[in-house]
Amino acid sequence: MTKHEARPATRALDPAAVEAFRATMRGEVLDPASDGYDATRVIWNGMIDRRPALIARCVNAADVVASVRFARAQGVTISIRSGGHNVAGYAVCEGGLMIDLTLMDGVRVDPGLDRAFVEGGATWAAVDRATTPFGRATPGGLISATGVAGLTLSGGIGWLRGTHGLACDNLLAADLVDAEGRLIRASETENPDLLWALRGGGGNFGVVVNFEFRLHPIAPEVFFCAPIYPEERAAEILPLWRDFMATAPDELSGLAEFSTIPEDPAYPQDIWGRRVVALAHVYDGPAEEGEHVTAPLRAVGPMLTDFSGAMPYATLQTLYDGIFPKGRDRCYWKSTYLRGLDQTVITDILGHLSRRPSEMTFASVWKFGGAVQRVAPDATAFGDRSMPFMFSLDAIWQGADGDEDNIAWVRGAWTAMQTHSTGRMYLNFPGLGEGEGLVRDAFGAATYARLQEVKRRYDPGNVFRMNQNIVPSG
Repeated sequence: MTKHEARPATRALDPAAVEAFRATMRGEVLDPASDGYDATRVIWNGMIDRRPALIARCVNAADVVASVRFARAQGVTISIRSGGHNVAGYAVCEGGLMIDLTLMDGVRVDPGLDRAFVEGGATWAAVDRATTPFGRATPGGLISATGVAGLTLSGGIGWLRGTHGLACDNLLAADLVDAEGRLIRASETENPDLLWALRGGGGNFGVVVNFEFRLHPIAPEVFFCAPIYPEERAAEILPLWRDFMATAPDELSGLAEFSTIPEDPAYPQDIWGRRVVALAHVYDGPAEEGEHVTAPLRAVGPMLTDFSGAMPYATLQTLYDGIFPKGRDRCYWKSTYLRGLDQTVITDILGHLSRRPSEMTFASVWKFGGAVQRVAPDATAFGDRSMPFMFSLDAIWQGADGDEDNIAWVRGAWTAMQTHSTGRMYLNFPGLGEGEGLVRDAFGAATYARLQEVKRRYDPGNVFRMNQNIVPSG
């Protein structure tokens, strides 16, 4: 729970039914008195403190089938936990059944090296460890501890987007347990409408127990560009960055990222506490090419420091992990797609950032182009790809006494930025999932209506509603 939620009364479960459920499971079924219950219910956002009536720690698809059937028979809410990274805390419910997939974390690479089969509880770290030894990768996010499922099902924006698109664009097929407790497959030839919906439509349609991804060659080392400039120069730097990225090759993907340097030995002590803007980019190709291509980004005036360098892709994917530890900090993140980045937009962004109440906060301007924008708007549930930029407001703080100021700042800045927005947002950064019409607006009316039809076919009773929820049509 958060201070913004009321804790509902927990529905009493039939003890005999619970024991019968336990007997069918290969994995554990935890209740509040079980060892490991509290550790298992903790997710990434420290604001979230919900207590499921039971946690089903599934080890295979049969366990998931049993869990869905039990929850339906008992009439309790289902939440699905993969990585537990969604900022709204959808992975854990109050008083219902949490289906925990984290023990289902296997990854298998096809001998042809063109596909990877990934279980529903795997993280991107597991994927990268399995694929990169073969010189292959599939687009993930920016934090290796993120669950594959949550990131992919709502799109999946990462470092390889310019060359290979979003994570969902590389989803070839999936096996999932539907609302009736059946194991079904979604592919181009089997339930293709469901595959379309899984490519960006969120966790609305079932519990995905296996993903099949397209793999791509990855260089032994890629180049990570990360010059750090003082934030007071951002009004000068952002237009230069915008213009450079307008003609940058598809191999280069990145963002302009605002933060405050922490008091950490990993950073030069003389810049601790400085507000900065980092031009963080990855070149998907030979590292020496990337160093040459990104040279202009490291030459726009005096830097405070520079974390640029060549490294294996799997190492790159872990660089942000320590900044976002599980369960420690309180977080409220929202996003909006921008129509452009002219001087008025830049001035408004910098004005809002100057008033951020927490020095732990991050905010980023993400550039889109390349393979992301070459996907037709109706090809995936992610929808239209014409937005050139995204602005994310990632408030992070410690202590409940900071909730009101930080949430109010994000909401106020997000609302004000709607004058520059396409009207849509990235549903992996949804605040706490609140707001009338949030999901409909995020997809746009036409895509949302199509998703409602798919939802009606596969989950007419809205069994899977602990998510960025799509209400079934009719």
